[in-house]
Amino acid sequence: MPSRRSLKSFGTVGRKISYIPGMRDSPLPKFLAAGGVACLLAAACAFFTPYEPSPAVVAAATVSAPAYAASGDMLPPTNYREWIYLSSGVGMSYTASPADMPMFDNVFVNPEAYRSFVATGTWPDKTVLVLEVREAMSKGSINQSGHYQGTNVMGFEVHVKDEARFPGKWGFFEFDAPGANGTLFPQTASCYSCHAAHAAVDTTFVQFYPTLLPIARDKKTLSDAYLKEEAAKPAAK
Repeated sequence: MPSRRSLKSFGTVGRKISYIPGMRDSPLPKFLAAGGVACLLAAACAFFTPYEPSPAVVAAATVSAPAYAASGDMLPPTNYREWIYLSSGVGMSYTASPADMPMFDNVFVNPEAYRSFVATGTWPDKTVLVLEVREAMSKGSINQSGHYQGTNVMGFEVHVKDEARFPGKWGFFEFDAPGANGTLFPQTASCYSCHAAHAAVDTTFVQFYPTLLPIARDKKTLSDAYLKEEAAKPAAK
């Protein structure tokens, strides 16, 4: 998608870019690879409110394929927590500045798309990547160090591949709540160009998905842009 990180674009959703409801122009620090739906995070919001159920839902998708309302909004994939888990990131940012409020980015993909990726090293049509952003908690119960995920969902985006529907094959949707319908980001939004310029496979941040990156390497499906960036990195000492 996420891209709050980018649909980890989807980096963590892929590192994709995530947004807090009502803050469409202010991405959180992170996707959309999830790794995640601007480049999965240029600035962090200092105050967050958990999502509340929305009464505006037209319907819910009952299968893992993407489904849409008559308005063009995407129906919420309500069973995404039963899909394939790809990765989580915490406090990720696409800028040098750390996030003001670290959060967990969890990325899920529909099972059919996952099986196809394992076989081919790339995503089939009707791939749905979900980026779920949760608050990072520190001290609670017996935990005294590090972070664990809270119950509040702070952001929700979807990165979907629908070749007949979108000019660039992929679309990013922002949801005001996991159970509400999603609004399409326009093709001019920076998440599209960011994913095209930096994503490892088919505009998704597979570089942030530890079980999928080796598959893409073996299948030789890594993007030229990603390979160029990797080649430009200083050699590890």
